[in-house]
Amino acid sequence: MQTNETKIVVLGGLGEVGKNMYCIVHNDAIVIIDAGVSFPENDLMGVDYVLPDFTYLKENENKIKALLITHGHEDHIGAIPFLLQSINIPAIYAPNHAKELIAVKLQDKNIRYNNLYVYTEDTKLKFNKIEIEFFRTTHSIPDSHGIAITTPDGTIVTTGDYKFDLTPIGPMADLYKMACIGERGVDILLGDSTNALNEGFSASESAVDETLGEMFDKCKTNRIIIATFASNIYRVKHIFETCYKHNRKICVFGRSMENNINISINGGYISHKELLVSPEEANNLKPSEVAILCTGSQGEPLAALSRIANGTHKQIKLRPDDVVIFSSSAIPGNALSISKTINKLYLKGVRVYTNNVLDNLHTSGHANEEEIKLMIRLIKPKYLVPFHGDYRMLKKQANIGINCGIPKENTFVIKNGDVLILKNHTLTIGTPIPGNDIYVDGNRIGEIGSAIIKDRKIMSNDGILVVIINVDMKKRELLIKPNITTRGFILVNENEELIHKIENKAENIIKTTLQDQKATFAILKSEVTEALYPFIYNLTGRKPIILPVILDIKREKKDNQI
Repeated sequence: MQTNETKIVVLGGLGEVGKNMYCIVHNDAIVIIDAGVSFPENDLMGVDYVLPDFTYLKENENKIKALLITHGHEDHIGAIPFLLQSINIPAIYAPNHAKELIAVKLQDKNIRYNNLYVYTEDTKLKFNKIEIEFFRTTHSIPDSHGIAITTPDGTIVTTGDYKFDLTPIGPMADLYKMACIGERGVDILLGDSTNALNEGFSASESAVDETLGEMFDKCKTNRIIIATFASNIYRVKHIFETCYKHNRKICVFGRSMENNINISINGGYISHKELLVSPEEANNLKPSEVAILCTGSQGEPLAALSRIANGTHKQIKLRPDDVVIFSSSAIPGNALSISKTINKLYLKGVRVYTNNVLDNLHTSGHANEEEIKLMIRLIKPKYLVPFHGDYRMLKKQANIGINCGIPKENTFVIKNGDVLILKNHTLTIGTPIPGNDIYVDGNRIGEIGSAIIKDRKIMSNDGILVVIINVDMKKRELLIKPNITTRGFILVNENEELIHKIENKAENIIKTTLQDQKATFAILKSEVTEALYPFIYNLTGRKPIILPVILDIKREKKDNQI
């Protein structure tokens, strides 16, 4: 690292929506911004979470000064327990709500960590020559902040996740402080791109509040079931307030929803704790006296709403006059699972309301095109680096920046693993680092690679075929005919002729291979696998995983044997 050279090292969050994580590096000081996870797509079979690649941090562990958290969503804090298990982080600074969420995560993982600190918008930090300050933003979760980082080479501003809402449920964003930072001079803006493809301004959270109130008025005699994101605290807040106005108790289902509500009540973000009732109490109340608040707005199969729709929930059963409200929008890739849940609800005879142009039942916490323009005008950056989003979102924000007067050559659309170098207020591309996805499968972190995922896909499509081979390696002979068993490939009892052909082919391969005195177990396995693949494909048009199992059985004559 050269003196007076600042680097932005991207570990996650680009070309994707999730696992946001990047570093600001100056000389021997590294400050990490966020540590999020993303959730696996359907093709990542058996994977629980996807993490950023921590290799760079492991190699430079002694330079790490702190981890700064912009807000408490999973794609910004979800990787913290995994990070702390592998790397020493001297301190974590987070806003109050995020701090409480992180503390619950660490407790669930039995991780003791005593250096978790709360910052406010008035907090200022300094690590060597890196100076840090915070500014309040508006998002769907309390205590969301942007961060301004000043080094000898220039000032970098990251927005975190934000929107501009002039009638928010929570505090207003600090536009004045943003403008002041912009007036002082900003070299780089790292901007949220999630909703860059959406024109205009996003709807105000207050508009959703009004629509929900109208729904409650319309459904005075019905039991109301509301599904929303557990982390959308401001939505949950005005659901509580709407229930208070309409004299309804609230029954909560879903562990993440319960955790977020408890943290929000304890932190003073949500009032009217007295409205909460148990499932038993809810079942004994009149339909007009209760509302059920639950997870499952994305059709997750194990979430509360899905189990309610399936009729498998142990505590709540649907009634014909129930009303179900989806106060959410579909995350890309979830439309099919949401549609299945809605169909099951309709089959139960209940009324279902979803977000549409007539009913504002949800609004995003991310900035639309016009809000991105406003952020650019307030911060006035020399360079624009779109963050947080798919490539098309990043590219769209770059074009928005160009329309706002930023030269095209001063916009950088980059990817995970890329490194930017800021030197004397000039930004260039540096040498990239590993930016791979790391998979978490149960308690295993990083052990599941692309080869294993590929094998799982093959097994899910073509199944597995096991060849059990009994040999005497010393005498170089096959003792009995190979035994073939399969899972997910064919039914053995219904395809005896095919199985016999595979057995005969395997028998010939094994006998031929054993004639070579130098043939080892590994060579025998390889020969069986390589010869059976094309043979089976020609017979069936499928390519199952072939797993040879070799048993070396030594046959010895006994003296008294007749």
